[in-house]
Amino acid sequence: MCEVIVLFDGYSINLEDGTMKTNCSCTLIKTSKNIIVDTMTAWDREKIIRALNQHNLTPEEIDYVVCTHSHADHIGNNNLFLNAEHIVGTSVHRGEMFYDKNLKNEIYEICPEVKVMATPGHTAEDVTVVVESTVPGKSTCFAITGDLFEKEEDILNPSIWKELGDQELQANQSQWRSFIVEVADFIIPGHGPMFRVTEDMKVIVKDQEIKVY
Repeated sequence: MCEVIVLFDGYSINLEDGTMKTNCSCTLIKTSKNIIVDTMTAWDREKIIRALNQHNLTPEEIDYVVCTHSHADHIGNNNLFLNAEHIVGTSVHRGEMFYDKNLKNEIYEICPEVKVMATPGHTAEDVTVVVESTVPGKSTCFAITGDLFEKEEDILNPSIWKELGDQELQANQSQWRSFIVEVADFIIPGHGPMFRVTEDMKVIVKDQEIKVY
């Protein structure tokens, strides 16, 4: 059994004074390993502990931490999980030991149901967690994308992800977005609720691909 549980929906709100109020989605995967994806800001420590307790887990029981990239709102509580292997973007480490794994060119399999793949665009080091599950009785693919997808609204309004991403990497981001909508049934974006992928979305995202010649 493989269970995907969104502990907290991410959000991003532009305020009138030009600042932004933001936090990332935080997702728990319960399978043969316990995995948490994106650990929010440093001010969310107790929230995460309470959320894990509601699912009969403690931070010590988490086997893997995956941070889709290394921005502060995605890595703030990594030090809660000292028994875990940490995958931060394309870097893999446990404590001071950094492993020779080239996630930029290979898919990292945590367990048969959960794989981590490089999807650069928002930053050069971005990764997506792809989870194969069953809901209910039907094979279902979840993609936990970090800011590859900011929120569902950025499909109809691509300026949202373009404004927040790296302009030099926008072509990569557009192509990986197109790839992910083809393989995923549900997307958990960096700063919005989980959404179901539709055929219309696939066409729209495909049309937004930036070609590099």
